[in-house]
Amino acid sequence: MTTSSSPPPGPRARHDELRSQLDSLTTEAFRPELAEIDRLPTLDIARLMNGEDATVPAAVAARLPEIAAAVDAVAERMGRGGRLIHAGAGTAGRLGVLDASECPPTFATAPGQVVGLIAGGPEAVIRSVEGAEDSRELAETDLAALALSPEDTVVGISASGRTPYALAAVEYARSRGALTIGLACNPGSALAAAAEHGIEVVVGPELLTGSTRLKAGTAQKLVLNMLSTITMIRLGKTYGNLMVDVRASNEKLRARSRRIVALATGAADDEIEAALTATGGEVKHAILALLAGVDGPSAARLLEESDGRLRAALAAAGR
Repeated sequence: MTTSSSPPPGPRARHDELRSQLDSLTTEAFRPELAEIDRLPTLDIARLMNGEDATVPAAVAARLPEIAAAVDAVAERMGRGGRLIHAGAGTAGRLGVLDASECPPTFATAPGQVVGLIAGGPEAVIRSVEGAEDSRELAETDLAALALSPEDTVVGISASGRTPYALAAVEYARSRGALTIGLACNPGSALAAAAEHGIEVVVGPELLTGSTRLKAGTAQKLVLNMLSTITMIRLGKTYGNLMVDVRASNEKLRARSRRIVALATGAADDEIEAALTATGGEVKHAILALLAGVDGPSAARLLEESDGRLRAALAAAGR
């Protein structure tokens, strides 16, 4: 006796299912009161849009306990050598790539320590790669290439909370023992449910129906700012609110480096130049040399023994 199985749904059935899903999403809701927005004067549209944007920080504030818990979990693993990996499609993926690309110059993170994966690969950062966001296999392939470990963290990012690429990234990462975070903008999302740390920032319907590059994108950027920045603070990559691990790769950053040393130490310009020269331009080392009265090699040794934490190195030097 042969066993028959149901055939896969046809294009019409898949279309109806997707439409039903979209109809249930807060971020996709239609707002009748804005149906005549294209008839308004430009200034009125700008005021409406600005008012919408102003609601986002409050939506993020409602999720601060979840964000803080996720940060502590990420920092613990990164402190043991783990990586922070963002994974998303479209706007969400681009925001993850942006956050990852800004960590090396800001916090001197090692290459590959903070990674941004976008469905469709680097090309998708500047142009849409059709169908990439629907590929679960693509997410698994992208993460498999990174050889995940339990010390790594994967952040799946999706406004809808149902994007196959982001959802598969979290599920694959969790199966490999990595820490997982699901960042979505709809309540009760599959993405948040699949992750150990679910963060749902519910910003409501968009000014333009379904354009989640607007409020949802802003919310995702704010949360990613917190995840990476506060993690780096926890890892000792700042001294107070100074970016003491900044990498001076251009003239502006070199000037910023001198200013940071001045703000941290109150030293004169000639002392700052001498300290930066003695420490190979390393801001954190120069600050330690000036505040603790040690030479460049001693500053490097103290920081190495203190896991790069300036406050701990100062304490070890008796300051």
